[in-house]
Amino acid sequence: MSIHFRDPIHAVTLTLSTSGSLVLAFEGRRTVSTLAAVPEAVVPAQIGGPHLAALIGMIALALLGSALAVRNRLKETDSLATNREPRREEFMTDQQKVRQLISENGGRMKQSRIVESVDWSKAKVSRLLAELEEDGQITKLRLGRENLVCLPGHEPTASKSPEQPKNE
Repeated sequence: MSIHFRDPIHAVTLTLSTSGSLVLAFEGRRTVSTLAAVPEAVVPAQIGGPHLAALIGMIALALLGSALAVRNRLKETDSLATNREPRREEFMTDQQKVRQLISENGGRMKQSRIVESVDWSKAKVSRLLAELEEDGQITKLRLGRENLVCLPGHEPTASKSPEQPKNE
């Protein structure tokens, strides 16, 4: 007599035979175990029916739980191996974030909109823009009471001096 348990969702098959061999197949991997023989003096001769079914059920559930735990561990290690590429924005400096924000908005942005877009104070944004302007990475143009921040090559044409070529 043998008892088969198959879970198609998790691709687990469990087979228990009366000879004491137990076969566990999990996603194509097969494990065969032999259960330890229980002396007849310990087990009454009347064991059978519901007692045997309960014992086999408990063994099957324990093995199924173990198989699922192994499967989850394998999936975790596989997912860790595929997620090795770090997200780029985690390792960006504040200056790079500001440059990216301006670039995503067509190369020009008012300073007040930059402050609204990031979770920084006005002073911090002003300090970062001053550093970027000093390095030549942006240009700040005064428009009334506001600043227009531009990436190189995105300045309005009216803001360029007559000595600069028009294609710059």
